[in-house]
Amino acid sequence: MKTNINVFSILTGFFVLLTAVYVLWSIIDTGVVEWVGAVALGLCAILLMLIGFYLRLVYRNQGGELAEDRYDAGIDDGDAEQGFFPPWSWWPILLAGAAAVAFLGLSISFWIFAYAVPFALIGLVGWVYEYYRGNFGR
Repeated sequence: MKTNINVFSILTGFFVLLTAVYVLWSIIDTGVVEWVGAVALGLCAILLMLIGFYLRLVYRNQGGELAEDRYDAGIDDGDAEQGFFPPWSWWPILLAGAAAVAFLGLSISFWIFAYAVPFALIGLVGWVYEYYRGNFGR
């Protein structure tokens, strides 16, 4: 993770320098600042800085290096709990289909979107409450 932090820090410095060079070159060449390119390069620098800052916070809050960062780590050192995922749930498929039809409706015609909303709500409610009914009810 330290390598990723260093890469993003170097890229942030590179894009800050590149933005300054771009602005100066634009002023020398045309006499005015070309704002579209300057803003785009500046926003790239800000984006890279934010990613590097986030990685630095995560690295500090996790209390040290991950198993992937150590050369002496074994395979079993990095197998942390990844979460619980239902193995045979059909609700995400219904929700994804309803979302696809909803976005199709937004791009083509609103009446298609109106048909997709109830299916999306049914899929969302079914997915949220699937462990409260049937064989898996608690």
